[in-house]
Amino acid sequence: MIKNLLFSFIIILLVSCGNSLQRKSDTDGSDTVESATAVETAQKADDYQFLVKVGDTAPDFDMQMPDGSTVNLSSLRGKVVMLQFTASWCGICRKEMPYIESRIWERHKDNPEFALFGIDRGEPVEKIEELIKATKLTYPIGLDPEADIFGLYAEPEAGITRNVIIDREGKIIMLTRLFEEEEFNQMVEIIDQSLQNTL
Repeated sequence: MIKNLLFSFIIILLVSCGNSLQRKSDTDGSDTVESATAVETAQKADDYQFLVKVGDTAPDFDMQMPDGSTVNLSSLRGKVVMLQFTASWCGICRKEMPYIESRIWERHKDNPEFALFGIDRGEPVEKIEELIKATKLTYPIGLDPEADIFGLYAEPEAGITRNVIIDREGKIIMLTRLFEEEEFNQMVEIIDQSLQNTL
């Protein structure tokens, strides 16, 4: 009875949002979970003030690194990529960064099919160097002094502490905002699963 009510509610919600999702041929209830996840993902993208959504091709950019080298996002095609928008003054970023370091970067940094870049919004190289020294991070953090890269992904006045996970084909597969343990764990799983898949 409860399962039927839940299913009916999700169908009504999907119709009211204008979504049209095809049902799977099986009847194990997985279509209900996927429908709910699709609605939840779309709502989060709106709430998080992203300009992109899951399924979009990640906007391309060139980013200067503190050592003077340049990273081009589209040149990383074929890799699973994580972008972490941050700033030295952001307390939540500093809380999340050690987890990114230990649970993602340390595990995958030697994998040639993975790339992780922090993107420091609106600060000079000196601030990035201070941040790296203070947090003892070893993953690379690049410059976004005018927040131009940030502006490709989120509204200009939106908060930072956000991550973008991109698959090997350059499509966005996850967007996060702030630092919530459950969402972070889900992000770790998505990265792990994506690295197990091959083109």
